[in-house]
Amino acid sequence: MNNFELCPRFEKAVSILSQRWTALIIYQLTSGPQRFCTMTEKLGVSGKTLTERLKELEQRGFVVRDVYPETPVRIEYSLTDKGMSLTPIMKEIEKWSSKWIALDSTDAK
Repeated sequence: MNNFELCPRFEKAVSILSQRWTALIIYQLTSGPQRFCTMTEKLGVSGKTLTERLKELEQRGFVVRDVYPETPVRIEYSLTDKGMSLTPIMKEIEKWSSKWIALDSTDAK
């Protein structure tokens, strides 16, 4: 019998990306910098959860938080080079899902 072991780095990458909302946040940011309120609206995620995920992605080096000293203060989130390197993968998942994943009436937003 063939013993198959996952590469520890691959396993960790999948673990990071499979956390609830993480891949969707990264995918949303591939289109450019976003404000917090825009992401909560477009993703339908709670503010608490989005805050947690963005902090974690920032700590892991995927996302950068830019604060602009305006009135009112403007805060935008964008992908770092590390985060942007996931863009081709996200685009391939998008193409794959368009071809192979069927939606039913309960999936409509």
